[in-house]
Amino acid sequence: MDNRRLIVFIVLSFAILFFWQQWEEKRHPKPVATTQAAATSSSAGNAKVAAEAQNEGKWLQKGNRLLVKTDVIQAEIDTMGGDLRKLALLRHGSRAKPNQPLQLLDDGAQHVYVAQTGLLNPALPALPNHRTLFTAAANKFELDAGQKELQVRLEAAEVAGIKVAKIYTFQRGSYLVNVRYEVTSTADKPVQLSAYYRLLRDGSAAEGDGKMVNTFTGPAVYTDAEKFQKVSFEDIDKGKAKYASHGNNGWVAMVQHYFVSAWILSPQGQPAVCQTTSNCRFEVKGVGDGLYSAGAIVDLPVLAPGKTVQMSVPLYAGPEETRTLESVAPGFELVKDYGWTTVIAKPLFWLLDMLHSMVGNWGWAIVLLTMLVKLAFFPLANAQYRSAAKMKKLVPRMQRLKEQYGDDRVKYQQAVMELYKQEKANPLSGCLPILVQIPVFFALYSALLASVELRQAPWLGWIHDLSVPDPYYILPVVLAISNFVQTMLNPPATDPMQDKMMKIMPVAFSVLFFFFPAGLVLYWLVNNLLSIAQQWFITRQIERADERAKH
Repeated sequence: MDNRRLIVFIVLSFAILFFWQQWEEKRHPKPVATTQAAATSSSAGNAKVAAEAQNEGKWLQKGNRLLVKTDVIQAEIDTMGGDLRKLALLRHGSRAKPNQPLQLLDDGAQHVYVAQTGLLNPALPALPNHRTLFTAAANKFELDAGQKELQVRLEAAEVAGIKVAKIYTFQRGSYLVNVRYEVTSTADKPVQLSAYYRLLRDGSAAEGDGKMVNTFTGPAVYTDAEKFQKVSFEDIDKGKAKYASHGNNGWVAMVQHYFVSAWILSPQGQPAVCQTTSNCRFEVKGVGDGLYSAGAIVDLPVLAPGKTVQMSVPLYAGPEETRTLESVAPGFELVKDYGWTTVIAKPLFWLLDMLHSMVGNWGWAIVLLTMLVKLAFFPLANAQYRSAAKMKKLVPRMQRLKEQYGDDRVKYQQAVMELYKQEKANPLSGCLPILVQIPVFFALYSALLASVELRQAPWLGWIHDLSVPDPYYILPVVLAISNFVQTMLNPPATDPMQDKMMKIMPVAFSVLFFFFPAGLVLYWLVNNLLSIAQQWFITRQIERADERAKH
């Protein structure tokens, strides 16, 4: 592989990254509001929920609002259904207005994303559900200093001898909200009830997503048997949604860039909500008016006369922070999706996280990570740069061979191969480091793109958010300059036109980095600077050795 092919290979690799994003966007377009009938369910309980969902619309029924505030979230619970209608993350700013909390759940005119629950029994259609009006003792609840948890209790009117209370428990420093049903019977016979827990969302993209940030938005289901399964809105619209419909443990979620909400049926370190797979059913579907539902239906223990049964299912609504996700439920960290690069991206982020815990700054952690990666590739890079230095020495002799053989390409190539053999030069030896680093580049791109830890994380000076492009394009410009310097260190091609292309293409391709996250550009810039220093040092060593040999 000559130098021209090597440069083309590098450029094509970067092109794949750019156009892969564009292809993914066309392959999984953001769905528009459409009207779709709910899927027909095989169970009577499911059918009831599906029938009620037909006319959800974007304007949800409303009652009184209960305001809840902890140290990490600010929420609004509507007494209509006891729904969690709004939830803002106090430690994460909005992309457009960083000083304002990010609104994850919302029931506004522009965006619908709410958490709903209800009870089911075909013989008791009036059981409390998301269309039932609840009452509460107060309208405002706030976690006081020193208080570890905060409870919000809602009660519904008695129906057929069944009294229902719905209790939200918010904990200090946690995005996990426990939702507990307390059901008491004064009826004269046992009753079998089921509870549904669902997330209702429109199909709009997450805040801040654009052409260069084409991440997954939509439902996801996890079970021990089937593992992590994403379900696109597009597949739901086409009736092609595939996921595990039953499981006695796992979770069902709505995933978007950096943030997730999920009903957890198997909390980490706790017994699973359902004891058998037949007691838990997952359901992902469209419910009309451009809305989608992802939820679970759970059978409660049989309610005997004069008895009380309880059912608790935690709701996670917060950032996709790796350490937090791992503590919530088995497999929950998979919502932080690295795609096909997971096998490399996951350990890379682990190392990056460790470095951050040492230096306290994600930008400097990226710099240190780059140095460690460069150190790991040091032997390969040495071989590459020594090969480049040898090739640079051979350029004048190759030029003379070209003049000697003129248009006879066969004889010229034979003479060049003989020259390589005599001088023990191998042009292919410089390709391996490039081949090895390309998967690392893709993996780091995925890690930085998926990591909410880098969202609105500053580095220094003008870089206030490593997850978005440099606002003043300083890093991309310096990167372009470093690319040019690198091309000057490489051996020139014997063909003047090829030589010009080799010097222009890497610099021209630097334009792509103007649209990449600043954290990724920082990684590549530091990598370039270290490469330039290493290549210059090795070249000088070889030149000095040649000078000593002459004398």
